[in-house]
Amino acid sequence: MAHEPRVVAELGRPETPEETAARKAQNSKNHRARQTPNNLVLSLLATVGVVILIVLIVPRGDQDHMPDVDYAQVASQAQTSVAETLFVPALPENWTANVAALRTGADDVLNWQIGLLTPSVEYIALKQGLDASPTWLAAELPTLQVTGEETVDGVTWQVYDNRAASKGEGNLQFAVSTVTASSILVLHGTASDQEFHTVQATLADQILAAGKAVNP
Repeated sequence: MAHEPRVVAELGRPETPEETAARKAQNSKNHRARQTPNNLVLSLLATVGVVILIVLIVPRGDQDHMPDVDYAQVASQAQTSVAETLFVPALPENWTANVAALRTGADDVLNWQIGLLTPSVEYIALKQGLDASPTWLAAELPTLQVTGEETVDGVTWQVYDNRAASKGEGNLQFAVSTVTASSILVLHGTASDQEFHTVQATLADQILAAGKAVNP
């Protein structure tokens, strides 16, 4: 038995085949339009879920953790390639380092570098220019001027105190330098005087053994 055409209330009569097709097409269009934001929300929820899962399953340490480099071991390996004695501070265990390397710097001077992280989470860079000249020293401390002199455990150091005007100076807020028979040694960074003195003191015997320190 054939079905009678459905009477549409708005029309007051049965739909024509053309009207039925148009109505179905519009309903399908409206359905797709509703699905688009729904699918977007579901997709975002799925993405957030994956991110949360990754955060939960990936092991991670303290966000302030820095790589701990065994600078004494690196120095021992690097020493075989240079004649000058590389200076290596013997610091307490609560001091760490994030870099230790022989690099070529200003004026093509080979220099030994250690990046030290202090117990108060400040920074001191040790840079030893091998057979370096005052030109190398000036290039390492381009914005600093000598502000004084100090002696720590028998070694005389030039002092460059830029803390009062250190905005934007990064790790060049404070520095000290001294000269041996074969190299220039620079310490610079953001640490306190006491932390700088700790490094200077532990290097004193090595510096004196390398030859009388002479100011540049």
